Amino acid sequence: MPTFREATVTELLGTRDGITRVRLDNGDRAYAITQTTGEVTTGDRVVVNTTAVDLGLGTGGWHVVHWNLSAGAWTVPGPGHLMKLRYTSLQVDTGAAEEAAPDLDTDLTGTPVVVAGLHSQLPVLAAVIDAVRPGTRVGYVMTDGGALPLALSDTVAELSDKGLLAGTVTAGHAFGGDHECLNVPSALVVARRLVDAEVIVVAMGPGVAGTGSRLGFSGLEVAPALDAASWLGASAVACVRASSGDARPRHQGISHHTLTALDATRSSVDVPVPPGVETPEGLDRHRWVEVEAGDVAGDLAHRGLAVRTMGRGPDEDELFFRATASAGRHAVGLLPG
Repeated sequence: MPTFREATVTELLGTRDGITRVRLDNGDRAYAITQTTGEVTTGDRVVVNTTAVDLGLGTGGWHVVHWNLSAGAWTVPGPGHLMKLRYTSLQVDTGAAEEAAPDLDTDLTGTPVVVAGLHSQLPVLAAVIDAVRPGTRVGYVMTDGGALPLALSDTVAELSDKGLLAGTVTAGHAFGGDHECLNVPSALVVARRLVDAEVIVVAMGPGVAGTGSRLGFSGLEVAPALDAASWLGASAVACVRASSGDARPRHQGISHHTLTALDATRSSVDVPVPPGVETPEGLDRHRWVEVEAGDVAGDLAHRGLAVRTMGRGPDEDELFFRATASAGRHAVGLLPG
């Protein structure tokens, strides 16, 4: 069950479009997704959801502002009639790109679509693609498998500021992108046609959930995303999750998250891996290809990106970064010369 508490905002810790971070009178930190709460400032009395912090989950110690008691009623006209977070107290009229552009060409005609299972793979892919082919227009489709507000992603904000993302599309109940879409297939089309993306990266927002069971993990969404890309005529590329630093056996080498998702993928897709990585038997319908990773740490450092996954950097989990880089380099290789 959720836990809500009242508190007073005593300090603004930071703000950008869509999100405001604050300190509360008890010293705790919280953030407000302003698309659903309105603006928050010092002195405001707010209701915060403390459930994730109380449970010790991976929120980084932040509560979430549920409502600003000091603001009273507020209204922001929406762009359409399509809702996200439907049938919750936070349902919001985001509109959808499909309303304004219902007749987009849905044939993706070989566009590389890289599908990743972790948000931390996004900056590695963006940096490597830029290193191999500077100026490539990378579009990001954020699914609803992790965080729902795109504004929560410091990664997306940084990549956008550095010109490493051409645009963003939020799919399903994820919201806050440059374009809103009702599902991943439609988001792929919008990324190609409205963002004019040359390479599309699909990945959930910050956060990933897993249970240790074969099927109970949010990264299984990789399978239908790969199938959607193939169905629409794209060149579907699976970004392998692999680790040389994770203590959990199920994630050592190629993670079971990737292997299970590939087993669930009905189409035949490209699966780039760095040289020397042991590939599994029984997934021969997919095209396993060896691709050199290059200097991943250098590619990130050159662009001023400090990327960590599960708290580990390139020196602490070399295989994670190399496997992700292989997918980025392979995607560039699929582009016309």
